[in-house]
Order: sequence, then structure tokens, then C-alpha cells
Amino acid sequence: MGGLFWRSALRGLRCGPRAPDPSLLVRPSSGGPSWTRERTLVAVKPDGVQRRLVGDVIQRFERRGFTLVGMKMLQAPESVLAEHYQDLRRKPFYPALIRYMSSGPMVAMVWEGYNVVRASRAMIGHTDSAEAAPGTIRGDFSVHISRNVIHASDSVEGAQREIQLWFQSSELPSPEEFQPPTSVPFCT
Repeated sequence: MGGLFWRSALRGLRCGPRAPDPSLLVRPSSGGPSWTRERTLVAVKPDGVQRRLVGDVIQRFERRGFTLVGMKMLQAPESVLAEHYQDLRRKPFYPALIRYMSSGPMVAMVWEGYNVVRASRAMIGHTDSAEAAPGTIRGDFSVHISRNVIHASDSVEGAQREIQLWFQSSELPSPEEFQPPTSVPFCT
């Protein structure tokens, strides 16, 4: 028995820790919280692209365990922005928002994972940089409420609408055909 323990310990040192089998992480019938796999839109706004923060944003989402399933850099057309921000049309800052969002390239991404919509909102922080907590993306990088680096969908329904607005279905794998990468052990 002791030899088995030491062989296992040596294997861990030599090969690194093994990722747990995903089937062991979630039991659908366990009565616990819902583990619905979702998709959300995350966009690095022109100020975030200009300040070269795209890599930092991607790194935070990957470290959180989410999977990037779509990404593109684009100059946002005003027609898409108008539809995206349709609920803000009557706000006095709306024209400035559209001018700003079309002022430079942005990076639109689709992330997938368990409860990714809610978790993304927590990761990005409050819209107003003065209210955003340290450790959130806006808390760490935002300089002003009008230059707050990032957008993330605020609901599952909103995410579905925004993903369809920014991405054509041919640009994304369907959830059924997309299987997130699994860790490949170097040692067996």
C-alpha cells in the first residue's frame, strides 16, 4: 500500500497534477445549484483595445475556466451599435456613446461556461469606475464611466440577442458540436 502512495506522489511531481474527470465535478441529480452551460457576449471597447488590454481580459476569463468560442476585431457599424444600445436611445449621452463606440476597433468575443453571464458581470464590475471594486476588470483598468473598457451581457436572454447581433451563426460552433478542450496528460 505504501508503495502505491509513493508511486502516485512521484507521478504527481513528475507529471504535474491531473485534472479531475469532468463527470466527477457535477452531478445533475445532486439537488445542488443549476449547472446550465451558457454563452455570453463580452466586448473590449475601443479604449480597452487602444490601451492593449485585450490579452488581460482574455486571460482573466480563461483563468476563471470559461471557454472562448468566438472572437473578432472590428470597427463597429453604427447600425449594429444602434440596435445593441436600443434601450439607451432616449438617454442624453446616447449620441456620445455611439460616437465613442464607433471611434476605433473593438474586440467582440463569445465565452461559454457554467453561469458565465452572471459570473462575467461580477468579473467586469460596476459601470462607473469610481464604484467598481478592485480586482474587477473595470476596477483595475477603467478610468471614467464613459471609458470603462468592457461590455458583458446582463442576462441570458440579452446574451442570446447580442451574440446574434454581433456574430453570424456560421462564425460560431453550435453548442452541440463544440466540445471544450480537455487537458491532455503527458504521463499515463
